[in-house]
Amino acid sequence: MDFTRVFDILPYQQSKYPGKEALNAFVRGRWVSYSIEEIQHRVDIISSWLHQQGYSKGDKIAFVPKMGKPEWMMLDFACQQLGVVVVPIHPTSTKEEYEFILSETGCKSCVVADTALFYKLSLFIEKSFPKLTLYHLKAGEEGYFPGFDVKKISPAEMTEVDKIRGAVKPEDVLTIMYTSGTSGEPKGVVLTHNNVVSCIKSVITLMPITYKDRVISFLPFSHIFERTSTYTYLVFGVSIWFAQNREHLETDIKSVRPTMFTGVPRVLEKMYDLLKEEAYTRNWMKRKVIRWAIKIGKKYKEKKGFIPLYRLKLMIARLLVLNKWKSRLGGKIRYIIIGAAALRPDIARLFSAAGVRVRCGYGMTETSPYISTNRFEPGMNRFDTVGMPVAGIELKINEPDENGEGEIWVKGPNVMQGYYHRPQLTKEVMSEDGWLKTGDVGKMVETRFLKITGRKKDIFKTSAGKYIAPEPLQSYFKQSLFIEHCLIIGFQQPFVTGIIVPNFSVLEKWCKKEKIHWTAPQFMVHNIRVREKFEEEVNRLNVQLPNFKTMRDFFLCHEDWSIETGEYSASYKLIRHKLLDKHSKEIEKMYK
Repeated sequence: MDFTRVFDILPYQQSKYPGKEALNAFVRGRWVSYSIEEIQHRVDIISSWLHQQGYSKGDKIAFVPKMGKPEWMMLDFACQQLGVVVVPIHPTSTKEEYEFILSETGCKSCVVADTALFYKLSLFIEKSFPKLTLYHLKAGEEGYFPGFDVKKISPAEMTEVDKIRGAVKPEDVLTIMYTSGTSGEPKGVVLTHNNVVSCIKSVITLMPITYKDRVISFLPFSHIFERTSTYTYLVFGVSIWFAQNREHLETDIKSVRPTMFTGVPRVLEKMYDLLKEEAYTRNWMKRKVIRWAIKIGKKYKEKKGFIPLYRLKLMIARLLVLNKWKSRLGGKIRYIIIGAAALRPDIARLFSAAGVRVRCGYGMTETSPYISTNRFEPGMNRFDTVGMPVAGIELKINEPDENGEGEIWVKGPNVMQGYYHRPQLTKEVMSEDGWLKTGDVGKMVETRFLKITGRKKDIFKTSAGKYIAPEPLQSYFKQSLFIEHCLIIGFQQPFVTGIIVPNFSVLEKWCKKEKIHWTAPQFMVHNIRVREKFEEEVNRLNVQLPNFKTMRDFFLCHEDWSIETGEYSASYKLIRHKLLDKHSKEIEKMYK
């Protein structure tokens, strides 16, 4: 049996892995599992209910999820079977973004994650969109999506669902994924069943997983990376366990004991920071051991013929330090696939040295999202790259410079149909012969591995005529234990400066150690000795950089940056223009 539409994955899995507990969630103090047969039954019931409410092919329903959960996947598949187009909206969107998306798509209804979002959105939806129906997925509360309360479907209703489902074609629109990326007004990426199915099939032979594996899902379901990944897991017959929320993530991981997961760099960076922080707070002997183990781990290379001395050192490092990382991730974790943003190579090496094989990939909403990935076969991984193009994807570096760098262009069946109601914008990013201009700059390493060196629109030129790609520099300065976030600045300026958000947990421990009175972050960033400490850290890192890339000055920001507060996009990329506008006065002072 094959699948050509995304919802065909359900009978596909049912035929290969009958009785499989496919989706799992923590409900009222215990884990609840749903078999693939039960999921299909519930999906059919919801499809029937939606049909009876007047929903038909081409209608649109907005989803506002926080994280994944079985109900989101069931509702998603139910919409797909009717040809109803799902329009996910990130819960951190502004009122203006909600209004823009709902207005442009003409959604008939909007389903949100919980009652908090329900009441937040109802404040303006009732006035601005009187015909739109608002629901939530908090069972037992007013406004709960009624389709989940229906328990049966009659033979006549099932026949009608089968008839409608049969009329949905692979080339029909599956979803409109809105992305504001790191700049500008939201734009709707139109993806068909064929786009996403081709993406799933392109990685089936690359993933070393089976129906015996279990994964934990914790990324936002409004993100194409997580959504396509969950579809892909179902194809493999893998059990998907949905984390409750970010606060319970560590507890859930230890409970689920996953064998793999997909994530973003921030997850591994936080674990790495915790290890370094632990080293900083221990006595001198333990501190020395942890730092030694980190040093050994960062030298890790995936090859069979380890030098005997290094093999011995790695074994000791794992025994004393690195195995604890694996335990924190449940103890059974074998693979982690990282997407959405760049992960520092040294962190990828360190986790792999701990026995958790990390693979970095590359994609974007416009490509459903997979473009390239590092693989698990010998010689098919380079930690400083995002791997090789997946099956069916053509990739080229357009107009490369003397270093082989240029804009990354891609072509394949996974590439979007265009931006919703934006023919001119679509024309700008698509070449006449079908190449998608990604806006990312990169080069090929060893002729087959793709290395991303920056974002085309973020690369700037200083007044001295030097080109700077800020993302690699930002990642470089975040090596410091004291630096949580960093934004590199210097467009049309004589030198590079930065905005730095301290790691306040580490900074507080350092202050206590140095007998510096600790108050609130907004006051500590102005402390003279704190400033001197950050100057010391920046200067230490500047030594390894060419002169034109060194950070000459910086501003310490006391506010944390996150998706919720608007500094990061849903794919964990810094939104530069917002930060530059917000801190324009501080930036101006650095160049006076």
